[in-house]
Amino acid sequence: MKINKFIFKPVLLLLAFGLCLGCTEDYLEETEEYNISSENYFNSEEEYYNALIGVYDVLQSTYVNVIIGEIASDNTVSGGESATDVIGWQQIDEMQHSPVNDNLDDVWDWNFAGVQRANYILEFQDKTDFEGKEQIIAETRFLRAYFTFELVKWFGPIPLKGDERFRLGDEQSVPRAPVNEVYDRIEADLQYAVENLDYTAPQTGRATRGSAQALLGKAYLYQEEFDAAAEVLTNLIQNGPYQLVDFDILFEQEGENSAESIFEIQYNGAEGAGFECLQCSEGNVAVGFQGIRNYSGPVFESGFGFNLPVQEAYDMFSENDIRRDLSVLDISEWASETGASYSEGYKHTGFFNRKYLPRQNENVGDANLTQPNNYRAIRYADVLLMAAEALVRSNMNEETARTYLNTVRERAGLDPVEVSGNNLLEAVYDERRKELIGEGHRFFDLVRTGRAEENIEGFTPGKNEIFPIPLEEIEFSQGNWEQNPGY
Repeated sequence: MKINKFIFKPVLLLLAFGLCLGCTEDYLEETEEYNISSENYFNSEEEYYNALIGVYDVLQSTYVNVIIGEIASDNTVSGGESATDVIGWQQIDEMQHSPVNDNLDDVWDWNFAGVQRANYILEFQDKTDFEGKEQIIAETRFLRAYFTFELVKWFGPIPLKGDERFRLGDEQSVPRAPVNEVYDRIEADLQYAVENLDYTAPQTGRATRGSAQALLGKAYLYQEEFDAAAEVLTNLIQNGPYQLVDFDILFEQEGENSAESIFEIQYNGAEGAGFECLQCSEGNVAVGFQGIRNYSGPVFESGFGFNLPVQEAYDMFSENDIRRDLSVLDISEWASETGASYSEGYKHTGFFNRKYLPRQNENVGDANLTQPNNYRAIRYADVLLMAAEALVRSNMNEETARTYLNTVRERAGLDPVEVSGNNLLEAVYDERRKELIGEGHRFFDLVRTGRAEENIEGFTPGKNEIFPIPLEEIEFSQGNWEQNPGY
């Protein structure tokens, strides 16, 4: 049962703009005018807290980052009903995406919305003092770093505004900051969060010191600063409270917010969603989109059949690897075992992303759009493998790297590896793919390690490492921003 979900969507800061809709003139005459603005807000701990909730709330919209991160990789194909079903995903699957792509627009818009809400708090961080404000500011800076990291890995150079909101017209004067400057901002925010947060969160789902350390280590890894990545990730492993849990429950409801979860985006099925406003959902929209088409049977609910694992991804697992059938569902075998029925959609592979399939539950509204599955954004197994990679690539400590790698393998039921050098690095890469399949990391792992061209059909070096800036943003900037190369 999910209780502390951000979730607790309170009155959002901009709600006042819509309060008068549908009100009669008589009602307005009899009601005292109520307005929230920058000048009369941030006067108490409660108001800072409510603003922080508004930042967390945007995380639920980032489900699109996860599903595209898989579709763009060699793990899955787009799927769906037809070649024109969610055309933006189909284009990305074929590496034929352009600056006119509604789904890439979503990645840009929703992550910048997160940055904007965080900056709103930071713009007024000195207005009111109260005990515990450092906690709220540290979480705000972690969240800004999280959204900013997503933006830089998707789009490269992005505009930065400091501790203040973007305002109309900034797109024509604020330049896209170089990638190194963007990472400087991310690192500064995360270092502040590490220093001001504890390993234990005040509420389930909120950021912790471990969340900040893990993301900081990941940011270093993406910049190939392997010594720094190894140091912060090893510190987290040695001092944090995290541990691996049984893989067979990890992606079930009982596995949510477990000891393996370092940062987890919270969802529930208590508020229905609709296609007119997918980002309004309290549920994980990606889950229904990945569901089995016209499914009837036990355990799962039906869905739209997107993001289908390919045969090669299924075959990479050995038969004694317990992760295979808990990560990838062989629908033909499942139907034979259970009597379930289903329909084959576009690019049907016979496999589905079991980690994030919709389970039968009592969710409200359209079951295809309102699923309560949390997204495990950063988990301990990921940290162990990032640390192993950083230790190998920095030539610091291969023995410890093998220990971290073999810890993950042991949980999967596999024998330890004893390799070293480049063979050890390849073993880490191989393990990351198996461990994290279906979680949205594969495309970016291939890009940052220089292996995308050899693994992704249609990938063009010098172009497809990042995605195009949405065309309307380029047009709004009136020449201030240049499009990414190749687009």
